Amino acid sequence: MNHWTLTRDDNNLAWLVFDQAESGVNTLSDDTLDELDAALSELEAAPPSGLVIRSAKSSGFIAGADVKRFAGMRDPKAAQALIRHAHALLFRLERLPFPSVAAIHGFCLGGGLELALACTYRIATDDARTKLGFPEVRLGIFPGFGGSVRSIERVGHLAAMNMMLSGRNLSGRAAKKIGLIDDCVPLRQLEVACRHVLVAQPAHRRPGLLQRAAGWPALRGLVATKMQKQVSERANPKHYPAPYALIKHWRLHADNPTALYDSEAREVARLLTGDTAQNLVRVFLLQEQLKGQGNKQAFIPHHLHVIGAGVMGGDIAAWGVLQGMTVSLQDRGAAQLARAMGRARELFTKKLKIPRLINDALDRLIPDARGDGIAKADVVLEAIIEDVAAKQGLFAEVLPRMKPGALLATNTSSIQLEVLGETLPNPGRLVGLHFFNPVAKMPLLEIVRGPNTDPAVIEQALAFARHFNKLPLLVLSSPGFLVNRILMPYLLEAVMLVEEGVSPDAIDRAATDYGMPMGPVELADTVGLDICLSVAGKMSTLLKNDVPASLQKHVEAGHLGRKNGQGYYRWENGRAQHGDTADYTAEQQDRIMLRLLNESVACLREGVVANADELDAGVIFGTGFAPFKGGPMHVIEHDDATALLARLSTLHQKLGPRFQPDAGWHTLTGENT
Repeated sequence: MNHWTLTRDDNNLAWLVFDQAESGVNTLSDDTLDELDAALSELEAAPPSGLVIRSAKSSGFIAGADVKRFAGMRDPKAAQALIRHAHALLFRLERLPFPSVAAIHGFCLGGGLELALACTYRIATDDARTKLGFPEVRLGIFPGFGGSVRSIERVGHLAAMNMMLSGRNLSGRAAKKIGLIDDCVPLRQLEVACRHVLVAQPAHRRPGLLQRAAGWPALRGLVATKMQKQVSERANPKHYPAPYALIKHWRLHADNPTALYDSEAREVARLLTGDTAQNLVRVFLLQEQLKGQGNKQAFIPHHLHVIGAGVMGGDIAAWGVLQGMTVSLQDRGAAQLARAMGRARELFTKKLKIPRLINDALDRLIPDARGDGIAKADVVLEAIIEDVAAKQGLFAEVLPRMKPGALLATNTSSIQLEVLGETLPNPGRLVGLHFFNPVAKMPLLEIVRGPNTDPAVIEQALAFARHFNKLPLLVLSSPGFLVNRILMPYLLEAVMLVEEGVSPDAIDRAATDYGMPMGPVELADTVGLDICLSVAGKMSTLLKNDVPASLQKHVEAGHLGRKNGQGYYRWENGRAQHGDTADYTAEQQDRIMLRLLNESVACLREGVVANADELDAGVIFGTGFAPFKGGPMHVIEHDDATALLARLSTLHQKLGPRFQPDAGWHTLTGENT
């Protein structure tokens, strides 16, 4: 076998080790499932006293099903056949005439967790890298390899449904607490614990009364209604049908495992072959494509030095510590450094939870007012104000203190690299690392290359992004780069609609009904109206869009949005205070969304990114653009580019130059623009 190795030890225990060939992770593909089938046949023919299933990968147990297999799958019958084949295989594992245990270290997700649930026992390590969960809802489906049945049997109805509906991962300790695994041990004890459980064969913990009662027929309807209400707060059923299909599947069949398995095969096959799941599968594969951009072995940064302890600089520094780096944080102001350290402590407490780990993280974040860390740093990142002279002056101070081969980077959000590098003795050494706020949540990192940027420097920056656990997107140095360039006309048009008397709530509803996670007015408040004003000023000529007067007035009045409680919305406890129920028109929705699509076409034509796939990935992971639609270029390709162009042209005639269709539409429609 190429992917599995089956051996037996002196105690007649069988060890089935998964090491998928030519892959950094284990997935359940056609080939690996076929080999698992053969291994089970061998075990059935000559039963051992017990079976341990483990991974040879340092990355984890099993990442799930091979998502590439799902791309382009439009035949529900073929999808159902694939699912029923997996069902049959895991039934065989579950019914082996001897006990089995899944030895879990690292990630155990989706189909990997479903395989583990088919074992008699599950033991996981207490390592921070160990995560168990069902992320399928993010692909527009729900667990389809028996997970919607076995999870309920193991942990009860409420806990299982919460796992599947949220898509959140659990640590080893959290998984043990709810009964998903039987034990949680240090990595060094994993093998001993597996041997022990196969010999002792302890009884399974039964889910508690509340967990069992939630599935009783008399209560199930009420519980399902509550689940549906909770889901509706974060997922529109028109856009994301999977969680609602899961709730219905559970409500109809929760007390009948046979019916649940059958319903799972039919419903997951139906969802998988629909538009939403296919687009979300595409988004997942785009994410994997971006991950492949950086070679982590090409550059291994141990020490990061960040200059500027504002919100962005401080949060970049804290995130670097969480990725295992030593980070020195420089700022002239002691108060700025103190605030940054306070925010870092909050982040470490939230992410790490264990006092020892929190203290270790704080030890690796070094307040550095004098910049002593510059000489030791592998990466020096500037994150000060958006001012050309200030940044150039800083580079002049920093460069003589940097060690040879260290990466010099700027977090500028809008200034072109060739401008910033004019005063450098070697402009090719400078690269842009444009992070997005909040750093801990936004996955994208724009790697900005100028006309003179050294290719070796770009490779270093791509590698740094992967060590930083971000998705690197290589973009051309141009006004606004990719994400801000595409986002800004969308935000500005929303502000112009507000100035025309349309309520912010109506505008934002037009965007969220389209599928955006947040409306443009609320987003402008969230980003900060001062930042929006700065970027808009730099890009107004390019976008054929004067800076809206209300934006200027808000900033002059100190109304900056979420950060100080007042912008286009009033903010309380970090939440915009909505309330207006006024509706929007189709034209108003077109005005905001077509400006975004038109700018996407312009960026592709200008070569800001390499291709349409990378553009879609950048806009999705940098702005949250409706993932179920697959990205702006995917929308244009599949929603009739000619019809979209006609609507854009109508707005151009009515509202002027800012709606002028980009010349790139010609390529997309075959018509003159």
